[in-house]
Amino acid sequence: MAAGNHAHAGTHHHHHHHHSAIPGEIPVPHGPVADEESDDSSSDQQQNQPDDAHDVLAGTNAHERRIFSHVTRPDDSYDADGTYWADMPLARRVRFVSKVDAAAAHEELSTIGGMVKKDPLSPISWYFRNAVIPGAGLGLEGYVLFSIGNLEPLFAKVWPACWDTNEVCSKNWVASVTYLEIIGIMVGQAAVGVIGDWVGRRWGLIQDALIMLIGLLMLTASWGLTLQGWVICYAWSLFFYGLGVGGEYPITATSSLENAVASGKLSTREDRLHRGRRVTTAFLMQGWGQFVNQVVLIVLLVIFNSGNGGPPYSQSAAQYAFRLSFAFPAIGTLWLVYYRTWKMPNASKKLAEAKSRRKVTGYDVNSLKYCFKHFGGRLLATAGTWFCNDVFFYGNKLFQGQFIKVISSNPDSLMTTWTWNLVNITVSLAGYYLAALLIDNKFYGRKMMQQVGFFMCFLMFVIPAFNFEYYTSPAGIHSFQAMYFISSFFNQFGPNSVTFLVAGEVFPTPVRATAHGFSACFGKAGALLASVLYNYIDNQTKFYVVPWFGLAGMLLTLLFLPDTTGLDLKEQERRWSYIVKGKSHEYHGVAVHPQHLSLWERLRGEGKHYDAEKDWRTKIDDMRKEWEDVREAMGPKEHENADHTNSGMPEDGEFSPEIHDYFVRSSPKGPRPAPEGVLNEKGSSSGGTSS
Repeated sequence: MAAGNHAHAGTHHHHHHHHSAIPGEIPVPHGPVADEESDDSSSDQQQNQPDDAHDVLAGTNAHERRIFSHVTRPDDSYDADGTYWADMPLARRVRFVSKVDAAAAHEELSTIGGMVKKDPLSPISWYFRNAVIPGAGLGLEGYVLFSIGNLEPLFAKVWPACWDTNEVCSKNWVASVTYLEIIGIMVGQAAVGVIGDWVGRRWGLIQDALIMLIGLLMLTASWGLTLQGWVICYAWSLFFYGLGVGGEYPITATSSLENAVASGKLSTREDRLHRGRRVTTAFLMQGWGQFVNQVVLIVLLVIFNSGNGGPPYSQSAAQYAFRLSFAFPAIGTLWLVYYRTWKMPNASKKLAEAKSRRKVTGYDVNSLKYCFKHFGGRLLATAGTWFCNDVFFYGNKLFQGQFIKVISSNPDSLMTTWTWNLVNITVSLAGYYLAALLIDNKFYGRKMMQQVGFFMCFLMFVIPAFNFEYYTSPAGIHSFQAMYFISSFFNQFGPNSVTFLVAGEVFPTPVRATAHGFSACFGKAGALLASVLYNYIDNQTKFYVVPWFGLAGMLLTLLFLPDTTGLDLKEQERRWSYIVKGKSHEYHGVAVHPQHLSLWERLRGEGKHYDAEKDWRTKIDDMRKEWEDVREAMGPKEHENADHTNSGMPEDGEFSPEIHDYFVRSSPKGPRPAPEGVLNEKGSSSGGTSS
């Protein structure tokens, strides 16, 4: 279809120029200029109609449709008749979506094939640039936070008087290691979310990396005159590090969401077809961070414990292992500070544009008010599901100690625990990658993935809960273990990946980081609840409590989460601009298509404004306004260039020469005198009949 369009566009273009060259010919503001689709008489007749009649025709006329179709009706979301994919009957939708996906996959594979021919390692460097670097902060924090949990059993074996029996260290300080870390993260998420919308994404990125660097140096050097003093120092270092970790969440999510959007065409196919995948592959680095951490710890311990992975563990081995395991990521974080400061100049571009449009300089408080008013249900969904997910995420560890006790010949050895951890991370990584693969699929997508994930986690916990004795006995232990891995898998291939993405995606740019930070912070409260709760109840009871969070998460998703799969974020920004002007009912585009609204929003009647026909009209008017703003911002010299070459127009690719041309001709001010005497005197005021 696209190719057809282009060919068509070419012929039209040619007609128009050729035609206006005839002396005395007045270019027609609306309607085809001597085009294949109509004869001259109709265009003349149109020329003489009064203003309002033009407006009626504006949205429906064939010529206009063709000029604008590649922008307003891109062929990855609309078929040849201009029907939106979610409006098609099922069989046709399946055909259409499969065709688009197959074409996109084919294009990607052939691109990769071409890259490999030129340079067999280039896909790796591409992956590095587009997934590893955006997710590097999350990878590093995944590494560090995971190591905290891994080091605790090591400390308990080496300094039992402090970490185990609590003779020389108070139980509260030992427990506070976990609490302070989580509270630090929560403060970071909420604060940096606001900073990210206030000062900008770039500042947030740099500041996070610096905080994490200092935090790691503090952890590496944590010291105390007594063991208790050391634990206190360790806990506060973790709190400080946690501030940076928390900040990573909203900042990484928003900047990787906006990254494709900022780099060139706004309304790119890429963004509609693969936006979720891009954010998820960045987030997935967290899993790789955990993986690397586990490998590093195993290697370090074996090296320093004189080649032996089993107990007893010497104090010097523990010291070396834990300090070096923090020193390595410090090097990576130092590089991250460098990279973000000097190599990411455009991280805040999208946000700056959104602010200048609304003429806001500091924090957009107004948008926040509107966000609560219109998107309260969405906040409930993103924060609530994240909360439920974190209870699970922590709950997942419940299984492990149980089955290791039964299954292992040497349950005391850290190697046993750590090796099982490694297996579990690998299973999770498979879940992460599968999530990245299917998160943009229009038939599975974000909402479905999250519901299925929650439901599977619920099942995996509820089955052993009501038959605990059997499943923790040697007879049932293998099914218990299987359920452990399945719950890990569906935690990643479900709520853990989806919450991270949608918490940024369902909100508009000016408050995106704030909303994401708030959701993540509320989510971490789930982790806090879990870690406090687990200190007071036994394992059997934990299994009674945890599964219900899965069911709750599933219901919240079903009721309150809109499905953004396949929705152009630009449409959401457009809807937002209407909301902020207090005209939300005048927006008729796909962002209010029932497919992209939650059940709650549909019940409130937000979907009834969707109207594809009216949307044509308003979209072209919106584009004209945008075009006029761009022109107003230019100087007179640039105007002249722009009129002939389209050069001064933004690099967005939004305004094709043809659209530009159309706006020039139909602009109320009339086109400026054109070159080569294409227009005669009368021509200069020719476009005066349009809004």
